[in-house]
Amino acid sequence: MQTLAQTLSAQAVNTSLAQLLLTLADTSKAISVAVRHGALAGVLGATEQENIQGETQKKLDVITNDMLKDALKTDGHVRGLASEEEDYVVEVSANGEYLVCFDPLDGSSNIDINSLVGTIFSVLPAPDGALNEQSFLQAGRKQVAAGYVLYGPSTMMALTTGNGTQFYTLAPDSQEFLLTDDNVQITPDTAEFAINMSNQRFWEAPMQTYIADLLLGSIGPREQSFNMRWIAAMVGDVHRVLCRGGIFTYPTDNKNPEKPFKLRLMYEANPMALLVEQAGGRASTGYETILDIEPTAIHQRVAVILGSTNEVDTCLSYHGIDYSEEPSID
Repeated sequence: MQTLAQTLSAQAVNTSLAQLLLTLADTSKAISVAVRHGALAGVLGATEQENIQGETQKKLDVITNDMLKDALKTDGHVRGLASEEEDYVVEVSANGEYLVCFDPLDGSSNIDINSLVGTIFSVLPAPDGALNEQSFLQAGRKQVAAGYVLYGPSTMMALTTGNGTQFYTLAPDSQEFLLTDDNVQITPDTAEFAINMSNQRFWEAPMQTYIADLLLGSIGPREQSFNMRWIAAMVGDVHRVLCRGGIFTYPTDNKNPEKPFKLRLMYEANPMALLVEQAGGRASTGYETILDIEPTAIHQRVAVILGSTNEVDTCLSYHGIDYSEEPSID
């Protein structure tokens, strides 16, 4: 099996980008150890702090955020970073060629029950000039790399540099990420969906109707039985979609009219959308392609519908969108 470094070399990935990805991979190994120690290291539970989005930070949110910041500061190729746990963008190196956006520990509410969590990251080219929030506000198609690391029974990385989507598994003995799937492909059809049903009464009418038809199964208009899956960590739900197909959605809702969306564009939706498109799937808000959105703020939130192409297209048809043509992938 090829190591991550060998695969990046075989793909002729730019040397500086390859080094940055190896830095992220190495840091994820250390995060994996911290996650696995759990209560033994006293890192479970919440802090008394909130992030800029008003969410209570878990101890591991803060710890993993600092681990990634410190690693990226020493990498030498990073101009600046943006994180779910940082109020503002952070300048790293004046000569860095890249910007990194990340969610250091997606699904951190799962930590205290020993369930799936992960790290999501997005790499963008650093524009010329002074570093500020505007530097980061690039459409998702500008990403030069994206991925996540899933801390589960085994530690796995999903990665794309624009040459398809690959899976790597961390070998416990050598502590190397080894290539275990060099061409991840999402099945176009599926019988699985993932959604937080507790928000059902708050969804828009198109999503209400779509899910209702899925629940009717073989006696409904879809004439097919569906199973629902929900891990409550985007990284886990998207990993299942990449492994065996499915549709994952966190749609618009009116539970809090000031916050109609849940997931963050820059460090959740965009990297996941690139991974999914590179694996032959589709990613939309219900009304526009995620990777084509021009961001307006670093912590901007969006609705997300992604996964198996034919099923996403069916969901979008309920929203009045005809998305029968394949999206262009730069």
